[in-house]
Order: sequence, then structure tokens, then C-alpha cells
Amino acid sequence: MKAAVHTRYGPPEVARISEVDDPAVGDNDVLVRVHATTVNRTDCAYRAAKPFFMRAATGLTRPRRKVLGTEFAGVVDKVGGGVTSLAVGDRVFGYNEGAFGTHAEYLSVPEGGMIATMPAGMKFGEAAPATEGSHYALSSIRKAGVQAGQDVLVYGATGAIGSAAVQLLKCFDATVTAVCDTASLEMVRGLGADRVIDYTAEDFTADEQRYEVVIDAVGKTTFGQCRRLLKPGGVYLFSDLGPWWQNLALTLVTPLFRGKKVQLAVPQQDKETALHLRKLMESGRFRPVIDRRYPLDQIADAYRYVETGQKIGNVVIDVVPPT
Repeated sequence: MKAAVHTRYGPPEVARISEVDDPAVGDNDVLVRVHATTVNRTDCAYRAAKPFFMRAATGLTRPRRKVLGTEFAGVVDKVGGGVTSLAVGDRVFGYNEGAFGTHAEYLSVPEGGMIATMPAGMKFGEAAPATEGSHYALSSIRKAGVQAGQDVLVYGATGAIGSAAVQLLKCFDATVTAVCDTASLEMVRGLGADRVIDYTAEDFTADEQRYEVVIDAVGKTTFGQCRRLLKPGGVYLFSDLGPWWQNLALTLVTPLFRGKKVQLAVPQQDKETALHLRKLMESGRFRPVIDRRYPLDQIADAYRYVETGQKIGNVVIDVVPPT
């Protein structure tokens, strides 16, 4: 099968198209003919092995798994003998961090993993980006214990995580203030934000409003910058380790004192999460935002674009040309 392969860590150019063996299918696995996948921040981090400690899991000197990719949408091509909930021909989407392999024509994934059938009428390119940013956003919302009527600020509301967070927070009936640039103001309002701050026109940290929760969805702020925005007992959640990995230390230190604190959200990667996201998409309450699409042969270009930090929502890779 054709796949995007990397045999060393490095810049986007290390990803090249090559022929590799089809993945093995165990008794409890399904083989998916991948129609669409994505390139996201998670993929970029694993490809470059940054931060360095990631190599403890991925391989110290070279990657153990040559085919990357976390998100997918496609058609079940084969099922193992123990599979009962999915069948050949099912249109599915999901997330496969750790095992990876979605940047390829075929993917083997456990039946009990983060996989579900697609909403009726949804296209593969629309379903593929439904999991990465959203499951990070959902984990932050749940970790913070967001309740109806609470005030939440989302910094970086145009990325995969931020655009999902705005929509998912409205599912929790929170009051959402979103921070983005001028060009994205109307798009973010369309996602459901109650209030939008243009960071190119004003300093969002000088905002007079106070919040129960601040979510940095792009990893470009610090707790020190955002602390004054929090109400007493408020929570700051992050999507990056921060300067000198300070956010990890702050998750340990700030809970020792009464008042504002930093929390680390550990995302759930299970079937229940995929089913929950499907339900939200079926109801129309969540739709992943798509910026650009590339064919698999141009995946290095997709990596380059994602790493500019300018993408709006998600970047989709068409493994099978859409019809």
C-alpha cells in the first residue's frame, strides 16, 4: 500500500511517499480503507520528536513506527473474527494516537478503540478532522468541571482545539469569550462565541471581565499572563508545556494553595469519546472547521503549512480523491 513514511526525526521533508506492507489484522481489529486523514499539531510533534522526551515512547534515535497519522475516516475493508460491532462496508472515523498509521491507504485499528460509524450523509473529508482537536478540547472542559452559565475564555479560538472548544463549550451552556485575529472574528462568532476579542486590536489580558476558566488552545500564553483574568478559584488549562515546561510544575504547585490554579487535562481516547462526538455532529452542535486540503502525495507541504501556526481549524489529507 502507499503511505507517508518517515525513517528519521526532522522537518517536514522527512515524510516521503513509499510502498509498505498492508497492516496485519488481529481477531479484534478492523482494517479500514482510509479515504481521508489530517495533519495536526500532534503529528508534527511526533514527526520532529519535540519535545525531546517524546523519544522515550517513540524511539530514542529513530522512530519505531514509520507511518504517522492520528485521525482517519474511511470504509471498513475487513474485520477480525472477534469483531461484532462493525462490519465490512461501514463508513467509520476515529483517532489512533500511539499506534498511528492513518497516513496510509489502509489502517488496522482495534474495534474497541476510538472508532465509530460516521454520521449519515457526512463526507470522509468532513469526518476525518472530527477527533484530534475536539478530544483535547473536551478533556479540558471536563477537567475544569465547566457548568452551565459559567464564563470561559478561549485563547486561540481558530485552531483545531480552539474552534472545537468554542462549539463544545456551548454544548455545556457556558458563556464563551473567544480570542482571535481580525480576519476570523465572524467565523468564530459563527461557531457560537458570545463575545469575541480581536487580539490584534487590544490586549486580551487587560479585559475587565473575569472567568471561571481560561483555556489556552494554542500554547502561546502563560498562567502569569492570564492569572488576573481568573475569578477566585478559577482554572487555567493549557495545550503546551510553556516556557521551561513551567505548566507541568504549576499543575503540582498551584493546587497546594487556595485560589487560582493550573490544571492538566489528560484526554480520553476511547470508543465512548468517538460515539459522543458522533452524536454531537449528528445533532449539528459540532462541526470541525476545515482550512485546506492536500492529496497524500503533498503531505510534506501540509506539514509545512500546519507549522506556520496560521491554519484555521484543520488540514485534511485526501488519501482517496473526493468525489
